[in-house]
Amino acid sequence: MHKIALIGAGRIGRIHARNAALNPRVELVGVVDPMAASASEVAAQWGAQVMTLGEVMDAPDIGGVIVASSTDTHLDYSVRAARAGKAIFCEKPIDQDLARARSASGDLADARILLAFNRRFDPNFQALKARLDSGSIGALESVQITSNDPSPPPPSYVAVSGGLFKDMAIHDFDMARWLLGEEPTEVYAAGSCLVDPEIGKLGDVDTARTVLKTASGKLCVISNSRRSGFGYDQRIEAYASKGMVRADNVLESTVQVWGEAGAAADRFQNFFLDRYAAAYEAEMTHFADMLDGASASVGYADGVAALALAEAAAESVRTGQVVRL
Repeated sequence: MHKIALIGAGRIGRIHARNAALNPRVELVGVVDPMAASASEVAAQWGAQVMTLGEVMDAPDIGGVIVASSTDTHLDYSVRAARAGKAIFCEKPIDQDLARARSASGDLADARILLAFNRRFDPNFQALKARLDSGSIGALESVQITSNDPSPPPPSYVAVSGGLFKDMAIHDFDMARWLLGEEPTEVYAAGSCLVDPEIGKLGDVDTARTVLKTASGKLCVISNSRRSGFGYDQRIEAYASKGMVRADNVLESTVQVWGEAGAAADRFQNFFLDRYAAAYEAEMTHFADMLDGASASVGYADGVAALALAEAAAESVRTGQVVRL
């Protein structure tokens, strides 16, 4: 069993702590957080110890770390862990600044690092990807990704989030690269503030449409909104030469009610931690695979590539022009 430590005991850190504690191949032994109460609570819940960052990095028996701290610490903590010879499970984004993220290539390009683009591990999206890769619907031509949150986050969160493209759409940029099978070379994005005026006052947008184009001509359209009005809206449609493959929203249950007014299904799942619960568990299993010696299926280079697309989209919104990569 591999001993690991959690850095960051906030909302997403607690999800990873639970999945680590329940995974039979890893042992959560340490929790690091500047908020002592949070660190103590998570450590006590899962039988771990409260530790300092230095203690974790210096511990020879701790083989891996989960970096789930604030975004502005992701890169620094990952570099420190890489230099300490540890496997790294880092939450997205790797950083909020592309140049800074690229500057860490000397430490992270060959490191054992898993970038937590959890949607690659969703069983529905993995099934869609497998169908595309099988060639059963022919050659891929275009992709439509829809990602709409149930309701907008508070302005206090938006102010430190890095903006819609780096905080929210970065998942979709990674999915686009994964599904297209080649790098986008052109980015065009349009954005507006249609949901919450306070988000606009902070210099961000809450609604965006982004078009990616690859060198071979494949297209991907990404639709984002901070508010759907009907639950957590996560859909993908992939169009190929022989047909289309689609992954739809996940409902709270499969129950339907049929009556004179028609058929009514249950609600869409309303929270990302519910919608992607299986994906978070699968991520931890993959991290255990890495501790056993496997290569990361999504790593530092993928984090940098998604961040490059996020910055290009933001530039396109500012300038109204296509950005060529």
